[in-house]
Amino acid sequence: MSALPIDLPAYLRRIGHDGPVVAELATLRQLHALHVSAIPFENLSPLLGDEVGLDAASLQGKLIAAGRGGWCYEHNLLFRHALEAIGFRVRGLAARVRWNAPAGVTRPRTHMLLLVHVDDEEWIADVGFGGLTLSAPLRLAPGLAQETPHEPFRIASEGDTWLLQARLDEAWNTLYAFDLQQQHLADYELANWYLAHHPQSMFVNHLLAARAAPGERHALIDTRYTRRWNGGSESRDLVDVDDMKRVLRERFLLRLPPHPALDMRLAGFFDAADK
Repeated sequence: MSALPIDLPAYLRRIGHDGPVVAELATLRQLHALHVSAIPFENLSPLLGDEVGLDAASLQGKLIAAGRGGWCYEHNLLFRHALEAIGFRVRGLAARVRWNAPAGVTRPRTHMLLLVHVDDEEWIADVGFGGLTLSAPLRLAPGLAQETPHEPFRIASEGDTWLLQARLDEAWNTLYAFDLQQQHLADYELANWYLAHHPQSMFVNHLLAARAAPGERHALIDTRYTRRWNGGSESRDLVDVDDMKRVLRERFLLRLPPHPALDMRLAGFFDAADK
């Protein structure tokens, strides 16, 4: 981790927390829920050709000061900095995403999550898994269904591997597989660079945004916007760049970057949809 700490009061203002903070489970739960509601998952930086910095200064400048979001490394590294500043003991982990993976395909460890020690128990925290990101920490207990402000989740075991699963449409779906081996910033920087630059990376070819708001989830994939809530959902195709920017601002609470290529890059998704 970087030796440069984040500005904890600024982070707490960013997520809307105005009370005291102590290193206990109630605080972890509250910060987790507030973070995913206030700071969206989004990949505008790699789409625009901007570097994705993982040092503390870059995280603070982008996700806090600039009102932006980011992907798993940015979210979970920022969250780790905040938790450690409060006094939590945190370990960075890595996962292989299985959600939407073809059968028999083993993906690399390109997702980041956190192991948090609270009151002699271990909890999984993850504020950066896009459209199905956790909105509450999960106790590391195999097979235990755990309620969150959104879907029920559980952690299953598969030999020496742990599986994060979400209950969707009355079935348990595996999102990713992980172990408890500690990861370091250098490990994340390697995968971060790959996802931001490889020509086949979904993050350089598609627009992705997500936010877990109280009682509902918002998701955007290219020009398709979806809002889901308990028992229902609605989707629509966005009509133009202005519509897309309005949805990003209003539904994802995203402060759009003043990048000269932004409109052109967003317009490309409508051109592709028309072909």
